[in-house]
Amino acid sequence: MADTHRSVRRATLLASAVAVLGLLTGCGNGSSNTTSTPDTLPGTAGPATGTSTPASASPTATQPSATPETPGTPSSSAPAEQTRPATSTRCHTSELRASVGRVNPGAGQRNYPIVLTNTSSSTCTVRGYPGAAFVDASGKQLGPDPKRSDGSPTTVTLTPGSSAWAGLSYSSPEISGARTATPDSLLVTPPDERDPLKVAWTAGEVPVGGNESSVFLTVFSPGTGA
Repeated sequence: MADTHRSVRRATLLASAVAVLGLLTGCGNGSSNTTSTPDTLPGTAGPATGTSTPASASPTATQPSATPETPGTPSSSAPAEQTRPATSTRCHTSELRASVGRVNPGAGQRNYPIVLTNTSSSTCTVRGYPGAAFVDASGKQLGPDPKRSDGSPTTVTLTPGSSAWAGLSYSSPEISGARTATPDSLLVTPPDERDPLKVAWTAGEVPVGGNESSVFLTVFSPGTGA
């Protein structure tokens, strides 16, 4: 009977020892799993080593901020100031002296140069045809207005003291048989001007009516026509 009790107690102690050993073994395996490094499988990404930046949060280039405009300072986009039109250099009547040059007869014609001379201290220009009219002593016009001969106007620059000339021509009354009159003066108006210059006429009779009575003018050219 005593042997039976000893056998039972020995078996109980053995079972308890096995149980305690199992608990110790379980605790040791748990600690080992906590500190072990996970295995990396072929073809897969390893564990992250830092904090990734989301694509939407990636840094972008900093744009320069617009510089505020200072009050009263024109913007660079403001239109440039318009250039003022150049001042006309046309010769005015008050800057000129008119004269009639020597007759140049030819083929039944009488040809005279009408000369404009710059009497001012500034350079000016003339272009085109003069205006012309024969008048008597009372200022009444004799005959119709002269006609313009074909020509190509050019700008003639007159420095102080220089001259330009335009031709005045008509058929000789003795040949044409036109009615005539003897003018007191020739009124000469510079191109694009209204006020005429008065020149004494000393060349005798001019045609004022009838056949072949027309008087013709040419455009201005440099010089005096002499």
